[in-house]
Amino acid sequence: MIKVKNKKLLGLKEKRERLVSIINSFGSLIVAFSGGVDSAFLLAIAHKLLKKNVVAISATSPIHPSREIEYSKKIADNLGIKHILLNSREINHSGFMANKKDRCYICKKLLFEDILKIASEMGITLIAHGANLDDLDDFRPGFSAAEEMGVIAPLIDAGLSKDDIRLLSKDMNLSTWDKPAMACFATRIPYGTPLTQKALSMIEQAENTIIDLGFKSCRVRCHGKVARIEIDPVYFEKILNETNRKTIINKFKEIGFFHIALDMEGYVMGNLNRY
Repeated sequence: MIKVKNKKLLGLKEKRERLVSIINSFGSLIVAFSGGVDSAFLLAIAHKLLKKNVVAISATSPIHPSREIEYSKKIADNLGIKHILLNSREINHSGFMANKKDRCYICKKLLFEDILKIASEMGITLIAHGANLDDLDDFRPGFSAAEEMGVIAPLIDAGLSKDDIRLLSKDMNLSTWDKPAMACFATRIPYGTPLTQKALSMIEQAENTIIDLGFKSCRVRCHGKVARIEIDPVYFEKILNETNRKTIINKFKEIGFFHIALDMEGYVMGNLNRY
């Protein structure tokens, strides 16, 4: 369970009102929807204000967890929002598969190019993504692609942080309010190591193994045939109990990993960006 840091709500109401004012100025909107906390909140607010003039578009490809795609479908369906699944093109791009530090830029540029085409066909002029204020402190080359393509970030414009969004999402009874952060599977492979569909599939199977054991989130970093598990240290004892340990070892070896390691530092967001 995600715990929102204790904080005064001073200014939160004003930020929400600012977001409402921003979105109310739009006639229609496409939301790039991952199913995560931020884009789900943005989509819910936009739908509440713009009704049928909001469309959600989610990318599908081997870099995106199937669980997340299914989850995004359920959210959009529950909200009654038109939802388009877009087969994204990044795995066919040699620059992206080379896995250099501009990987995210290439991915987002290709994605937004395709969304812009759909938007043009639908007569919608504005596309938004769910970036929040805290994202500005991380290495996010995809932001440059969004800015170049004219994709807006209303949550940033309203001054909303991740904690703000979780609090407002909880107040709206959104199931995503305490959802763990998620990123594409390419982030599990060190920069400079070429991506392969086989490696991406191995990572998804490995993470599903851990999640199926009752863990809410994890990262399986792929170093060739070595799987390095990152999980919150509070779960170390649970993941190392005899039953879970043996299940993970056996399943990971079936998947194709030769060695399975538990990172003693635990889960670190954007871990591979540090190197």
